[in-house]
Amino acid sequence: MSDSDYIQLNSVAEEMATYVTSLPRYSQYPTLHGVPLRRFFTDRMMVVDVIRLGIPNPLFMSIKELTPFSDQEWSDFLDISLKSLQRYKKESDYVFRSIHSEKIIELMEVTVVGLEVFDSSEDFAAWLNASSHALGNRRPIELLRDSYGKELVLSELQRIDQGVFV
Repeated sequence: MSDSDYIQLNSVAEEMATYVTSLPRYSQYPTLHGVPLRRFFTDRMMVVDVIRLGIPNPLFMSIKELTPFSDQEWSDFLDISLKSLQRYKKESDYVFRSIHSEKIIELMEVTVVGLEVFDSSEDFAAWLNASSHALGNRRPIELLRDSYGKELVLSELQRIDQGVFV
């Protein structure tokens, strides 16, 4: 993984840890700081709580920078108009509703796994946009609009990581 990808990944991990530990239920979790972002996904109850409370805009902006997705793609994934998404950029106190927060977390998870598997944001982005035989000759990015598609993409990333090719 490139130094800039690694730095960005750690930056988002720290921002996520700061956000989670600011929540009353998790204020006693100082051990989240300095922990890889992938660890966040292992505590499903924590993920549920974060989704229900919503992702604050500054955290979303950091997550967005980590991912290979354009503003238009984010708009499509979140089912929010591009104009609204651009307006939210200017509102530092905006908190995404749970339905949007869940999608943000899902796309962050795919990105974290993708960066670990491909070791490069460029290679991961190229894979997302290339047709995949294992995914029914669809581009992985096309499947990320819903949870079932995201699970298919994550499963394929795990197979690639384990050296299992279809």
